[in-house]
Amino acid sequence: MIQRSTIRRGPPFYIESDGKPMGETPQHIDNMIYLLEPLREWFASDPMVYVGANMFVHYERDNRNRHVSPDVFVVRGVQKEVRPKRRNYLVWEEGKVPDFVVELTSETTREADQTTKRAIYQDVLNVSEYFLFDPFEEYLHPRLQGYRLAKGVYRPIRPVKGRLPSKVLGLHLEGDGDLLRLYDPAARRRLPISPEVLEAKKRAEAENERLRREIEELRRRLPGAS
Repeated sequence: MIQRSTIRRGPPFYIESDGKPMGETPQHIDNMIYLLEPLREWFASDPMVYVGANMFVHYERDNRNRHVSPDVFVVRGVQKEVRPKRRNYLVWEEGKVPDFVVELTSETTREADQTTKRAIYQDVLNVSEYFLFDPFEEYLHPRLQGYRLAKGVYRPIRPVKGRLPSKVLGLHLEGDGDLLRLYDPAARRRLPISPEVLEAKKRAEAENERLRREIEELRRRLPGAS
């Protein structure tokens, strides 16, 4: 495998941005963020896992038009941190294809997500696991679908207690309202998303302040307290 950190880039040739918005709707953007952040935290201690989102993945050297742009993807076995920082993902330089991909289906992407992209992930890149989620449940029924590669063909992933397990992640995926959430089966809980982390921090700060006031009040009541 090529040591990705030793690669030196010349002038940009492969596409790094198409100038389009990150997501089609606020719900699509929220889903992307609320998958990306917990996954990065989940793999934070492993230097050989890269988690990306909304990034061009080029898979044919010298052909800048052969690419896909997964909403969220995970690659095991490549360096998390590289210099210079990734601006796209070049499969032949990294030496590894994505292992896990999520596409957040929308009106403009639903056909490609289920045909063109699926064919590339299955037949060209051989991505181990492919998940699709429709935040509005307008185009996919059921709105969360998962596939695992078996002998070169995607086979549906069977639900476990209403969730779809990912062997790549060691987590389960499940719909919660218009959000796609990650569930840790060992801890029997969902991975927290940033609003929940912020709310928990506020509650902890409020509790600490309450305890501080109680302690101050007890001190004032002690004999000899001034």
